[in-house]
Amino acid sequence: MLQRTLAKSISVTGVGLHSGERVRLTLHPAAENSGILFRRTDLEGEQGQIIVLSPYLINDTRLSSTVVTDQGVRVGTIEHIMSALAAYGIDNILIELNAPEIPIMDGSSLPFVYLLQDAGIVDQAAEKRFLRIKAPVEVREPDKWVRFEPYEGFKITLTIAFDHPVFNRSKQTFTIDFAGQSYIDEIARARTFGFMQEVELMRSHNLGLGGNLNNAIVIDDTDVLNPDGLRYADEFVRHKILDAIGDLYIAGHPIIGAFTGHKSGHAVNNALLRKILADESTHEWVSFPRNKGLPAAFHGLPKAA
Repeated sequence: MLQRTLAKSISVTGVGLHSGERVRLTLHPAAENSGILFRRTDLEGEQGQIIVLSPYLINDTRLSSTVVTDQGVRVGTIEHIMSALAAYGIDNILIELNAPEIPIMDGSSLPFVYLLQDAGIVDQAAEKRFLRIKAPVEVREPDKWVRFEPYEGFKITLTIAFDHPVFNRSKQTFTIDFAGQSYIDEIARARTFGFMQEVELMRSHNLGLGGNLNNAIVIDDTDVLNPDGLRYADEFVRHKILDAIGDLYIAGHPIIGAFTGHKSGHAVNNALLRKILADESTHEWVSFPRNKGLPAAFHGLPKAA
């Protein structure tokens, strides 16, 4: 299977969920083997240089996955666009923005899916590299855990746990196996969510400044406040899967394995990636020339132009 990039550049304008700042986002094609790149166009000199994404740059995980470089450059809330890039198997891309945060759009990854579709996707000459899990790896905290296990495909099972009337009315566990299920149909439309009672606390920490009913599900003491309700009956756990897919793609490559989590979040997802990469016995790097031996989960990637 070959590496992929965009056929052309494309731009969009939106608002940062946490910063509340207006953001112009532009996606550019990038050369093979260059990886996922970011650049802050509002910064100059060393701070305005290209950032090559890696799990070791995720240094702020308060309510999102945020790149923080040694020079103090921030690129926040990258998980939703990363989730869309994973769904389309984009290996090489330059993401430019003129603010500290990726725009939230409607709170899901669907607007980024549309951007990728509009830009078009092309194959490149180099072979795509996959990270294959060879041995179980787990990160466990007092009230949450995440695990990767060997599996010839890509499957995710997540459980959330909220003692609240809204959550008690829906399933809090969801499994998706990409060998037979569609990211676009099952995951892409699921929006981020938050509790009304947390808004003031978040804003006192300069978080959630751009949040509203158009880009998040907002929950009060008993119900969802959004007039149109939920997009899926179990939208909350599906969004956590959307986040996890984006967090895991920060590795820069598709992962062959089964991911399971209980109350997973950005920090513990990143810790799992770092633990895998730190131990060569847990993984191997593989390619599939002419798709020979390619797991079925990756046959369904949307076709390149």
